[in-house]
Amino acid sequence: QVQLVESGGGLVQPGGSLRLSCAASGSIASFNRMGWYRQPPGKQRELVATITSGGSTNYADSVKGRFTISRGNAKNTVYLQMNSLKPEDTAVYYCHAPGHVPGYQYWGQGTQVTVSP
Repeated sequence: QVQLVESGGGLVQPGGSLRLSCAASGSIASFNRMGWYRQPPGKQRELVATITSGGSTNYADSVKGRFTISRGNAKNTVYLQMNSLKPEDTAVYYCHAPGHVPGYQYWGQGTQVTVSP
């Protein structure tokens, strides 16, 4: 069974940096697109960034210029470099990939990012 496994969350002070990693476990063909979502406390899940197999990226306006999404050399790996973190970036961050079957999606278990003095 394929799973997306995230790592790299934690507690950081405002202005600091964190790097999130996500890798798919199990045997599966390469995802055409992978991305990161986040769910702040008491709010709905929202898109952070996506990247295609060709390297095209898309970012939420709130993170443009501060976050960078990239794909790793290993198949089905994706990273999120987060710089100049703000308290409003505090959320559970989820790795995501659309499945190869229409309508099917893969989600990671989530990793907590807390930005606080």
